[in-house]
Amino acid sequence: MTETIPADSRAWLLRQRPLAEPRVRLVCFPHAGGDAPMSYRGWQDRLPADVELSAVCYPGRQNRVNERPIDRMEPLVDHVCRALVPLADRPLALFGHGMGAVVAYEVAVRLAGRHRISPAALLVSAYAAPHLCADDARRIPIGDRQLAEQAAAADPALLRFPELMDLAMVALRADHDLLHAYRPASTPLVTAPVVGYRGTDDPRVSHGEMRAWSRVAGSGFELRTFPGDHFYPVDAEAALVADIVERLSGAGDIGQTFHEDSPTSSHSSQPA
Repeated sequence: MTETIPADSRAWLLRQRPLAEPRVRLVCFPHAGGDAPMSYRGWQDRLPADVELSAVCYPGRQNRVNERPIDRMEPLVDHVCRALVPLADRPLALFGHGMGAVVAYEVAVRLAGRHRISPAALLVSAYAAPHLCADDARRIPIGDRQLAEQAAAADPALLRFPELMDLAMVALRADHDLLHAYRPASTPLVTAPVVGYRGTDDPRVSHGEMRAWSRVAGSGFELRTFPGDHFYPVDAEAALVADIVERLSGAGDIGQTFHEDSPTSSHSSQPA
C-alpha cells in the first residue's frame, strides 16, 4: 500500500487523481516562474489510467503564494526529495521544463545518492545540460523588464492583471536568482535513461545545449524536437505527452521498487 506523504510535504506535490496502485508515477517540475496546475493541468487526461501524475508546486505561487520562494537549489531539492521518497514504492519518472529540467536532474541525483532510489526515466526539456550552467555567459543578471516579458510569454493573461504580474514577478525573481547561483560542483551520471526535448525555434536553448545532456546519461540519451519556441509544450502537448507515455510503457515491468543494489556517492549543488 502507498505510504502517506508527510503532512509538511503534501504542499509540494499536487496530484489530480491519486491512484491506489499506479504502475508508474510521473512527476513534473515547472519552468521558472511557472506553477504546477497551469503547466500540467491537461496532462492527466492524456495519460494511461495506470500512470499517476504529480506536479511539483514551488513556494510563492498558487496555493502557496503566501510562502517565501526558495532561491537556492539545495533546499529546494531537499524538500522535493522528502516528499517523493514515500512515493518510491512505484517507479518514478521525472519530467522538467526550463528550470524544472535541472531541478529534476538534481532530484534524481539526490534520490540515488542519499536514498538509493533510481528514477525510471529523466525527461528534460528546454534547458541546457547542468555542466553548462556554470558558464559565466549564462550568469548575467536579468532585469525586471526582461523577467516581466518572460512571465507574459508564459502566461499572456498576466498583462491584463497587474496585481497577478506583481505576484508572478516575486516567484520569477527567486527562480532566476536560483539559476544564477546554480553552479554544480559535479555532474554525476544518472543511471536512468535520459530524454531531451526542445522546440525547433527555441531562442533560449540550442540543439547542442540539449544534446549535451548525453554527458550525464548513464543508460542512453535521445533528443526529440517539436515545432514551437521555448513554450512548445503548450501547442505540442498531445505529441509530447504521447512520446512520454511511450517512454514509460515498460517502466512497471522492472519491479515495484527502484532502490539500487548499492549506494552511490552523495552529491549536492554548491551555489556560488
